[in-house]
Amino acid sequence: MTWHPHITVATVVEDNGRFLFVEEFKAGKHVFNQPAGHLEPNETLAQAALRETLEETAWEVELTGLVGIYLYTAPSNGVTYQRICFAARPVRHRVDSPLDSDIERALWLTRDELLADPARWRSELVPRCLDDYLQGPLHSLDLLRD
Repeated sequence: MTWHPHITVATVVEDNGRFLFVEEFKAGKHVFNQPAGHLEPNETLAQAALRETLEETAWEVELTGLVGIYLYTAPSNGVTYQRICFAARPVRHRVDSPLDSDIERALWLTRDELLADPARWRSELVPRCLDDYLQGPLHSLDLLRD
């Protein structure tokens, strides 16, 4: 059996104590996640984070730092993901931009609103990335080597 980790990016976007999430329909239920997705060929990690955030939320953002790098094996399918989580600030909402087809909606939640319903987290990485962002430290984007 050949093992292949999946490289993903996610973005914690904060605006006055509220955080940008997406609601997706996965495994028969509606779940919350940070804007996130897979690294595509010929793009940098930063480009992937900006692209995924825009495609899933219609928000242009400015990356402000690195939250952390996470290794996660999904219990549902055994797939291992390496998630590079970025911090960002909102810049512009493109209200007329369509969202990715697997995204139900983009929404702003407080930490308490997210934590109130753990059954709706896409994975335990969702609150972990948020808490790591809030607790710091935020790492420099200069750590990235493209």
